[in-house]
Amino acid sequence: MSVTDTAQNSKLKAWQAAAGPLGDALLGRLDWAIARKNYVDQMQAVLPAPDGVSFSSIDMDGVPALVVIPDTVVGNRALFYMHGGGYVHGGPGMYRALAGYYAKGLSATVYIPDYRQAPEFPFPTPIEDVFKAYRALFAMGHRAHELAISGDSAGGALVVTIMRWAKRAGVPLPVAGVALSPWADLTHSGLSAKSRDGLDPLVGTQVLNLLARTFLGKELATHPDASPVYADVRGLAPVLIQMGENEVMLDGGIALASRLAEQRVRTTLEVWPGMFHVWHSLVGHLPEADEALANAVAFILKELDRNSQVG
Repeated sequence: MSVTDTAQNSKLKAWQAAAGPLGDALLGRLDWAIARKNYVDQMQAVLPAPDGVSFSSIDMDGVPALVVIPDTVVGNRALFYMHGGGYVHGGPGMYRALAGYYAKGLSATVYIPDYRQAPEFPFPTPIEDVFKAYRALFAMGHRAHELAISGDSAGGALVVTIMRWAKRAGVPLPVAGVALSPWADLTHSGLSAKSRDGLDPLVGTQVLNLLARTFLGKELATHPDASPVYADVRGLAPVLIQMGENEVMLDGGIALASRLAEQRVRTTLEVWPGMFHVWHSLVGHLPEADEALANAVAFILKELDRNSQVG
């Protein structure tokens, strides 16, 4: 089903309209704080949360976070979710819908850290904030065998990066990671950066290049913490990667799956025909988004069950 042929197109158009002013911020014509707030507020209105979940705020070792709690939580089950936005925009508030459906599907509490972003706080500050919040989960009483992580776009790349940082620091790994449309290669050197440019209704290569430079500052795009396709990923938990066929980031997601598989990480890659960047955000409005998120939930539940006797 093509999103452009259905009623779901109104949601996509509203998303495009909300994202439009972010270009002015990238070009220095609009203050980033204002651009971020307007974008999050508009997207929260476009994509309301489902029934059956509640929200609260929490401090995770100095990092503010949104907590999403479904009516039913199994044990102390938790999902740590990292929002996208190129490390420069977006925020937990615009993920109430996606996180709400995730929470209900998993019967798990969802934590979304509100990490600091570029250009005010460039690389590696956003990653440091997210890792600090991840570590805080264990101080809060969560245990690895009841924990999974997920994220979209930049947050999708963080799925791999945070596990790498955890492994290096001796912090427990989650049972699984799910990367939705991960921004895994900030060099944008894959063929899809040209062949898909203009097909994806939300993200183009020129904007991605501006986002990358804003985030990276003086760092190289090949730094493994910015582009996990260049990282040592051995020893990580199983990973599911979902990409849309029309994404300019498609080759980066495929390369990330290949990198993980080559280094003996159990990896599942799904490429969804006709889908665009983070189509999952239209869950509840787009059948392909519902099905993709259901696959992500099933992937995580299987790993939670596999690890249920641990600890």
